[in-house]
Amino acid sequence: MVDMMKKNEKKKLLIYAHYYTPDVASTGQILKELAEGMLHEFDITIICVVPSYTGKVADEYKTKMFYKEEINGVKIVRIRVPEFSKSNKISRIKNILAYFLGAMIATFKVGEMDYVYSISQPPILGGLIGVWGKWMKNAKYIYNIQDFNPEQTMAVGYSKSTLILKSMLWFDKFSCKRSDKVIVVGRDMVETLENRFKGKKVPKNIFINNWIDEKEIYPLQLDEEKVFAFKKKYGLENKFIIMYSGNLGLYYDLENLMKVIKKFKDRDDVAFAFVGEGSIRNQLVLYKDNHNLKNVIFIPYQDKAELIYSLNAGDVHWCINAKGIKGVSVPSKLYGIMAAGKPVLGMLEEGSEARLIIEGTNCGLVCEPGDYESIESYINWFIENARSHEQIDMGTRGRDYLVKNLTKDVSVMKYTEEIKSC
Repeated sequence: MVDMMKKNEKKKLLIYAHYYTPDVASTGQILKELAEGMLHEFDITIICVVPSYTGKVADEYKTKMFYKEEINGVKIVRIRVPEFSKSNKISRIKNILAYFLGAMIATFKVGEMDYVYSISQPPILGGLIGVWGKWMKNAKYIYNIQDFNPEQTMAVGYSKSTLILKSMLWFDKFSCKRSDKVIVVGRDMVETLENRFKGKKVPKNIFINNWIDEKEIYPLQLDEEKVFAFKKKYGLENKFIIMYSGNLGLYYDLENLMKVIKKFKDRDDVAFAFVGEGSIRNQLVLYKDNHNLKNVIFIPYQDKAELIYSLNAGDVHWCINAKGIKGVSVPSKLYGIMAAGKPVLGMLEEGSEARLIIEGTNCGLVCEPGDYESIESYINWFIENARSHEQIDMGTRGRDYLVKNLTKDVSVMKYTEEIKSC
């Protein structure tokens, strides 16, 4: 009888998440949907920070080191971390180290585990904390690489220290070697993993796309009440809206993009909307002010429940990465754009996962990073053909492809199978 009960018990899965709902970090939202989608197979515990993606920590999370919660059947252990500023490197490092050390301690608070899963956030430490969990729990370890580092760091010149970069690469290769399976989120990222190991003793790996819940984000009419309310709130009525929705960070070449946008500063019928926060937001706002770009609007992060309305308010959406990001990261914002049925204005390297999807579905226009002449030409084309059948068809093709190939249920099922097969 005892053996039968054990056989019917769900396997225990520990997920190191760094950020988790209600934080608006894209990885936190993905992990929420992944965890809740796998509850039929696993007893799941999350170790993450207290809600703090914006840098601020609410008063109710300032009195203890650890907080235990449960959301929709998922057990959560939250770690108190110091507040930080996204523009201050030192404060961010302190915050990240507090999570890393806190997660090591929290590992002893969650009991036995059959599987340990971590993502590549924070860079390098996300992998190492997964290895720690594997060792402490004598469990199978699945390492999900959302972003390759130090490759991403090198691409944007965030650090030029050879010693630091070589050390980062050594540690992350160590995490890959110690994993029982590596999951990457792009076809181009499989190549990066193989190149890391020069094709020899490459860790067991699989590619699974990220996703968006197509039942939560879907096309709405421009005159839908809440879409119109969003546009009215931010002075976007009667404008053709070219929107960027997501993290205003280092990896998207946004500062150079502003120089292209400046050429359209006299177009009263066009608005360039940036929805989100990030480390370079202040620089972008300063550029807007210094060059009197009245048709550039900055809008705060939208709650997940409101995202459908903000995405539908845009007529065209940016999907961009800086040069060097191919095979390193896949912009998850693409899935939201496609879910909302909007055309894509892309600046992505040839052969990168997002560009392969855009070109394969013909759901937008895309060029190489740094090709600002083409971007200017594409902006002109979208404006001149505003809301034409050709643009509407682009968005429809993207939505149709997503519904058939990039749904939450499809990806979560793949994750479940790959974890169980370790």
